[in-house]
Amino acid sequence: MAKNKEALVIEGLEEGGAEPRVYELGFHLDSELPQEEVKKTYQAVRDQIASVGTIIAEGEPVKIPLAYTISVSNTAGRRDFNSAFFCWIAYEVDGPGHDTISLMAREEARIIRFLDIRSTADEATHSAEMQEMFAQAALTAQQEEDAASEPEAEAEAVPSPAAEEAA
Repeated sequence: MAKNKEALVIEGLEEGGAEPRVYELGFHLDSELPQEEVKKTYQAVRDQIASVGTIIAEGEPVKIPLAYTISVSNTAGRRDFNSAFFCWIAYEVDGPGHDTISLMAREEARIIRFLDIRSTADEATHSAEMQEMFAQAALTAQQEEDAASEPEAEAEAVPSPAAEEAA
């Protein structure tokens, strides 16, 4: 596997690895972390990326159910995850900066899985717009659901005239 990594790095340098490219890092954080720790971890990853490149777009941590169980083995044993905090950051960086970010993602113990893909600035901007649209749709649906349940709650709280006469 190390030979493959070396070949990719050499190939990247031959193609102009010093030239900035756009990447998107999507990652899952441990779902059992406290909310403050999730924010700190996300901010640390974001700061590391900003120190070597330029952030184009991002999606802050959102707890989601996973489509399948992710098992992670480490010195403490094996842990299974059925949910995680999902985050993503699109960034522009040169070859050595990208290597630094990839190494950081591998070594961060609170990241249970990540994917770092080459992208474009347009795709990253589109991802941010789509995330905003989905968030707005979810908010609207929640508000409609809350509004639909309010009349039922009011009807239960207001006693009927027949009930008052019986009392």
